[in-house]
Amino acid sequence: MSQQVDPSHIMQVGMGFWASKTLLSAVELELFTKLGSDGMTGPQIAEALELHARAIPDFPDALVALELLDREGEGNDALYRNTNATAAFLDKTSPAYIGGILEMSNARLYRFWGDLTEALQNGKPQNEIKHTGRPVFDELYSDPDRLEQFMNAMAGISLGPFNALADKFDFSGYKTLCDVGGATGQLSIIVAGHHPHMRCTSFDLPVVEPIARRTIEAAGLSERVSAVGGDFFADPLPKADVITMGLILHDWNLERKMQLIRAAYAALPEGGAFIVVENLIDDARRENAFGLLMSLNMLIEFGDAFDFTGADFAGWCKEVGFRDVERLPLAGPASAGIAYK
Repeated sequence: MSQQVDPSHIMQVGMGFWASKTLLSAVELELFTKLGSDGMTGPQIAEALELHARAIPDFPDALVALELLDREGEGNDALYRNTNATAAFLDKTSPAYIGGILEMSNARLYRFWGDLTEALQNGKPQNEIKHTGRPVFDELYSDPDRLEQFMNAMAGISLGPFNALADKFDFSGYKTLCDVGGATGQLSIIVAGHHPHMRCTSFDLPVVEPIARRTIEAAGLSERVSAVGGDFFADPLPKADVITMGLILHDWNLERKMQLIRAAYAALPEGGAFIVVENLIDDARRENAFGLLMSLNMLIEFGDAFDFTGADFAGWCKEVGFRDVERLPLAGPASAGIAYK
């Protein structure tokens, strides 16, 4: 006798936007930051976040049920506290804060994803360009506040994978690194912090250079980490023993991807390493749901951009001339694709 089919998974996925927006609003309202290491009652949360009385207790109780808050007691006197995870990752005072990507998702992506069906039908981006005619990077880079929000979002989503790369990859045979599309300089700072013999360069557009320089100075690493301005499609990449690209390749179509891989090959010495940090999709395209959904996000953002498998990356690199390619699992859905010249 066949087991009765259960619709709960379908409903959980189909109505997943309920949970998503509840978390995104909590991040937007800085609930986790305001809770800090203390507890608050429902009325205290309403006062601190300037919420309507109707929001209590449903809003914090929903976060309890989603395992994003802990609660002690019942009723109006119940105390809500951060979980270990939200204290670490969603309190802005924590060095492990990853909320930047959620802030950007709330401010931009949540609404754009409402037009996914249209994107699937016409293959066109559904972001700012649809409303203003300007590509997303033009929009972001023209507004310093939005640019900084975008940079912080990328820093949040990259922190775990970059730390894992610095821990897991053997840098002992190399002396210099250039991080292409380095944004705030995060990857260069992390590698230099883990490996005192390394000298690192964060390479990005001139408008980003001051942001990176401030971050590098704040980390106390200006002697070994530098910020250099340039256009990675128009200018040769700075030469280094290791060329890295963190969440860069997936922003582009295949022609542009190949242009960047060739540029990395040209900038490396014999024996050098080209490392991409991406949410590499498993070769069978069955398991890394985050990587596959990220690829749909690239459709929303750029139309013809896409994420890719480790096998895809290996094929492209060998076509350019790299001799060996390997995959190194990092943190969560992220992996490093590593090509050796």
